[in-house]
Amino acid sequence: MDHDAELPFSAAADRNKAPILEVLEATLPSRARVLEVACGTGQHAEHFARQHARWHWEPTDADPHGLAAVAARCAGLTNVAAPRQLDLLAPAHRPQAALHDAVFCANLLHISPWATGAALMALAAATLVPGGALLVYGPFEVEGEPLAAGNRAFDAELRSRDPRWGLRRLGDVQREAAQAGLQFERRVAMPANNLLVVWRQGPAATGAAAGPGSAPTR
Repeated sequence: MDHDAELPFSAAADRNKAPILEVLEATLPSRARVLEVACGTGQHAEHFARQHARWHWEPTDADPHGLAAVAARCAGLTNVAAPRQLDLLAPAHRPQAALHDAVFCANLLHISPWATGAALMALAAATLVPGGALLVYGPFEVEGEPLAAGNRAFDAELRSRDPRWGLRRLGDVQREAAQAGLQFERRVAMPANNLLVVWRQGPAATGAAAGPGSAPTR
């Protein structure tokens, strides 16, 4: 689209949209209502909604200043809702009804205070329908597994910018999810030493992996 050249652009979102879409397609039903938390530039919303007309995508972000650009990027896609502000640490912003088949969030937990992770889990538990999925993409530390050199350097850089930031231990995130009533399903190895982690609302899926130390699905 010609207007894309004039809009904010994330090279990382452009690189990871295809592998993320593969996991979404394996996880979501053919018709789904999806809440995206921290939509950023809107590139994921545009790509995923364009590929699946029966996915109704609801992009949100804590920063209201980028929402106009997201709206412009997704203009003409009738299955994308008007982007809106959603600050996970502002309870008034959080949906309270179980309306969504999935909640998707990319690259947020490591660039926000730890409380954001617990708030994301609480939001998912409140808004997912039974059997709905929470999908969280980003870099993690996994207990018992070596941390890639690039992720180690990235973690140090983040903490130098803000001591509240940094890669999260997957086990710690798992505990927050469990406390919210979400059940771990699987984790998928992604490019550039990232993971896409899936939890479910309600009974655990048949054949789910046992925990954060299980082998990645490729």
